[in-house]
Amino acid sequence: MNSPRIVFMGTPEFAVTILSKLLQEKFNVVAVVTAPDRPAGRGRKINQSAVKQFALKNNLPVLQPTNLKSPSFFDELNYYKPELQIVVAFRMLPKIIWSLPKLGTFNLHASLLPNYRGAAPIHWAIINGETKTGVTTFFIDDKIDTGEIILQKETHILPNETVGSLHDKLMVLGADLVCKTVKLIAENTVSTIKQPERDTKLAPKLTSENTRIDWSLDTKTIYNKIRGLNPFPVAWTEIQNGDEILTTKLYEVHYDIINHDLVVGKILSTNKELKIATKDGFIKIDELKLAGKKKMDSKSLLNGLSFQPNAIAL
Repeated sequence: MNSPRIVFMGTPEFAVTILSKLLQEKFNVVAVVTAPDRPAGRGRKINQSAVKQFALKNNLPVLQPTNLKSPSFFDELNYYKPELQIVVAFRMLPKIIWSLPKLGTFNLHASLLPNYRGAAPIHWAIINGETKTGVTTFFIDDKIDTGEIILQKETHILPNETVGSLHDKLMVLGADLVCKTVKLIAENTVSTIKQPERDTKLAPKLTSENTRIDWSLDTKTIYNKIRGLNPFPVAWTEIQNGDEILTTKLYEVHYDIINHDLVVGKILSTNKELKIATKDGFIKIDELKLAGKKKMDSKSLLNGLSFQPNAIAL
């Protein structure tokens, strides 16, 4: 099989695993497109994307357009004569770019499309309590995550799975699926399935609003939200402790379903345990982070912080 000339587009670590697999399988990756370098951190040090760092180590040409619609980017991309483009965790492409290669442009998406179209499919699958998810390759069209499906691979979501562990699992599944997809396209044996035009479960961008915990919900729903945001970007709440408001991120937790007559959000603490009352049980906190402090286990926190009798999660 002769590999087509491939341009790979991606930015984060998730995409690096797929690019690495393509190189291991000896596919002909001729260039990489990734996000521009950006200042990051307190020192505002210029930060290169994970994909750029990997590409440079492997002597791949790197393109970093600030405007995907600019004629200069089109000319730069066209110089490499791509026959196939692969997109993994990148921006929405204009038609002039995705329609450039003769074999098309396909995307790897971390869900079983048509469900969980959008920016955060791994997170929302866990937040919504799904028991299975997967990865999908599909040809890009002019809408977001709506193109014709090429291949899918399913996997289970474990009851205590976090977005961190599921991310890594889908990354490996996705690398294999991308390579299988390239082989089908190169051999001209690909067949696609049109996505249904129906309402689906969506995966919108995560914000400070939709990552805040609503303590009026049931225990299992709250638990799913916390694990679906651990370790990034992390579910958060405010705790009123006397006159002080503590902005708190919750990482590792477990839960009990149990009847009680406590007010929702009530903080219960001993020198060994910290838990928050819900309407049908308790969220027990194992690991958390207060604003301005390091992440720590709850026992370490309780060694230096006392919660007032009327302390409550807001």
